[in-house]
Amino acid sequence: MNDRKKVAFYTLGCKLNFSETSTIARNFQDEGFDRVDFSEVADIYVINTCSVTENADKRFKTIVKQAQKYNPHAFVAAVGCYAQLKPQELADVHGVDLVLGATEKFKITDYINDLSKNDFGEVHSCEIEDADFYVGSYSIGDRTRAFLKVQDGCDYKCTYCTIPLARGISRSDELSNVLSNAKEISEKGIKEIVLTGVNIGDYGKGEFGNKKHEHTFYELVQALDEVKNIERLRISSIEPNLLKNETIEFVSKSNSFVPHFHIPLQSGSNAILKLMRRRYMKELYLDRVSKIKEVMPHACIGVDVIVGFPGETDEHFLETYNFLNQLEISYLHVFTYSERDNTVAAELEGAVPKNVRAKRSKMLRGLSAKMRRAFYESQIGCNRTVLFENENKEGYIHGFTENYVKVKTPWNPDLVNTLHSVELANIDDDGLVRFEFSKVHLA
Repeated sequence: MNDRKKVAFYTLGCKLNFSETSTIARNFQDEGFDRVDFSEVADIYVINTCSVTENADKRFKTIVKQAQKYNPHAFVAAVGCYAQLKPQELADVHGVDLVLGATEKFKITDYINDLSKNDFGEVHSCEIEDADFYVGSYSIGDRTRAFLKVQDGCDYKCTYCTIPLARGISRSDELSNVLSNAKEISEKGIKEIVLTGVNIGDYGKGEFGNKKHEHTFYELVQALDEVKNIERLRISSIEPNLLKNETIEFVSKSNSFVPHFHIPLQSGSNAILKLMRRRYMKELYLDRVSKIKEVMPHACIGVDVIVGFPGETDEHFLETYNFLNQLEISYLHVFTYSERDNTVAAELEGAVPKNVRAKRSKMLRGLSAKMRRAFYESQIGCNRTVLFENENKEGYIHGFTENYVKVKTPWNPDLVNTLHSVELANIDDDGLVRFEFSKVHLA
């Protein structure tokens, strides 16, 4: 009879959180726990929280209720960014037994000896100044691609952002560790690795507040490209001022880096960028996009943008809309501004009414749909390589080309986690792309 304890995880937020959840899960498995799906009965439920948007805060209570529904006697722990920023708020949620801040989350197995329910949420947080050491993380086995964390924390002071408060100063993994983790991932048959971090372009700063860059992001990219048997490497979000020409040039000729960039803009108005304390103006952003398209015409470029920031007038918004509309980009991630405690922006004048924020958000989401469609149309007739995902979605299997075109074909389990050369044929009613298999079989 199996009397091993079961643990389940729920991750809110970014790819970095997913990589850290995976690492925490492996710690549990090393302690003799079996990992199960969150919708199953478990002895302990761990919720990795996010603080970036108001919505992520609200979802936390719902997820705790779900866990209690599956097992009313389960031990519930909250970790992650929201747990660092507002530990007591989470601890006060009915059913929560343990809240761990930024430095403690990777030691969670030290805190759960008896798994007995508490009458109140026990908090172990830290002063964020203490979060100056680095814990490497990567996800394996959760998806067809792996998320490899290379950097944590941020030294930037964007006025809307709580991440420096939740994750501390910028620090990085040692280059040898990153390469070793990448090698381990590739040996497990995973075809794609996504590099993640809070501010990955700042890679190279050491632990304990060492401000000197021991390596640059460009050196990291060069070294990873040499690792054997990695089919694909993808750069997640990178700040425009840290994405250098040399990196763009290198990716264009690389063995394994794919032509896909995600570059936060946040606003197309220089006046708003200044209020946000971003480290570039829109002219630099235009220059980055132009450079990518010059050396990689088929590259996919995703853009983060925030609407409804304090002081954003109709004129500022239209300036952003028109700026985005003239850029050669592929899709938008639209964030509706939400006030966060202990940020400069929350104190700024000129708050934008919620209904106006919603209207602007809707306009940009419409623009994003138009952009994605135009990008997909530009790819019809091209030969691309698809990596297939592992889910059966209503009788279809989905996959992504190297330049992030999402494709579909009738479900075939043999295709999962394989690479195939295809010719993109047409866009289906749901916006995904149909294709024909090329004669060349890759893996």
